[in-house]
Amino acid sequence: MDISFPFADWFRNSSTYIDAHRGRTFVVLIEGEGLTPERRAPLIQDLALLHVLGVRLVLVFGVRAQVRQALEEAALTPQRHQGRFVVDEACMTLIEREVSTLRLAIEARLSPGLSNTPLHGVEINAISGNLVMAKPLGIREGIDFLRAGEVRRVRSDAIRTLLDQRSLVVLPPLGYSSTGEVFDLDAADIARHAAIALGADKLIIVGRAGGLHNAQGRLMRQPNLQEAQALACQHEDAELAEHVHIACDAARQGVGRTHLVSWQDRDALLAELFTRDGVGTMITRERYEQLRGARIDDIGGLLELLRPLEERGMLVARSRERLEQQIDDYVVIERDGMVIGCAALHPYAEDGSAELACVAVHPSYRGGERGDLLLEGVEQRAREKGLTTLFALTTHTLHWFLERGFVTSEPDALPQRRRQHYNPQRNSRVLLKTLTSQGLSKAGK
Repeated sequence: MDISFPFADWFRNSSTYIDAHRGRTFVVLIEGEGLTPERRAPLIQDLALLHVLGVRLVLVFGVRAQVRQALEEAALTPQRHQGRFVVDEACMTLIEREVSTLRLAIEARLSPGLSNTPLHGVEINAISGNLVMAKPLGIREGIDFLRAGEVRRVRSDAIRTLLDQRSLVVLPPLGYSSTGEVFDLDAADIARHAAIALGADKLIIVGRAGGLHNAQGRLMRQPNLQEAQALACQHEDAELAEHVHIACDAARQGVGRTHLVSWQDRDALLAELFTRDGVGTMITRERYEQLRGARIDDIGGLLELLRPLEERGMLVARSRERLEQQIDDYVVIERDGMVIGCAALHPYAEDGSAELACVAVHPSYRGGERGDLLLEGVEQRAREKGLTTLFALTTHTLHWFLERGFVTSEPDALPQRRRQHYNPQRNSRVLLKTLTSQGLSKAGK
């Protein structure tokens, strides 16, 4: 009997990411709500798994939810100003208690487990300490913030040394001043400073929201910086707005990628890091998905993309040798290292025309505007070369071309060199398009 396990397929497909993440530095911020006793176990187990897989981890944790509850139980109502508590001695005593309690709980969860627990036999050195230097917020608009502070700097050299020793670094939301005082800090700000100072490959923010959504409620998987900031301003969720601001600032200052996921989904951290599309929002300075010229190392991806279409007769088969010879004619859409779309521009200098060929999009990524993006990229290349006409041959996608400004024609309209290779048995439809000076395609309007 053939027994199939979905986990096995997922694990096979995750191998690329396991290899890509090994040796990388991730700063992970988990807000306090995600670390309550009933929620913390799976998150900390997932962090332990990342550590075992070779990720260099810095964990920053918040205590906002824990402190709020402690203040209510103590019947204390600290003054708020400019979005921060004025932290007097009584309030600071509660904050230090909640930070210490949660830090100890995290360290306990990261300790070697019993034989029937996920962390059985795994030894992880979870190291905390005076790794964040702080300064007081001081007096603002006449209000003295007392023990509330802000990050002065993160001791990045000390953290790197600990990471080199295979330690998992834990940063609580406290900072230490040059005068020997302890200050209450914003955990998200610590995470931002740490990610920037370390040049982290990823900043992962685990908050209440499961990513950034547009006005229609659709998850924005990869907004650019401008889109992310505009959407955040429209949300009433103050925590999400802060997280998006931090993500955008980190991206501008060199952090590779910032991921926004929710602690409400117990699988979110692993699903975001070990699947191609993830489950949350990723913000990068550069596009996660980009159109670019093809390179020789794209040949394998092109062959894999084109083979199913060639087998169905939708495209003429192209050998590896042919692709290598014509690689400069191709543009590709790359998504996280995978070629998910391509198109080729083959010029015919004798009459100023060029063939638009081999337009293909991976089945899992159809339905968007990737075909239009490919067409726009090819048309731009054609104009840069001084070409005035595009032609295409198709057996299956006539209407797609007609909707984008092509008109039907006859094989006699093809350049002589291309006409000699026209295959009457395929009976491909011939389409032409005149390129205007600005020539915006549908995707560019």
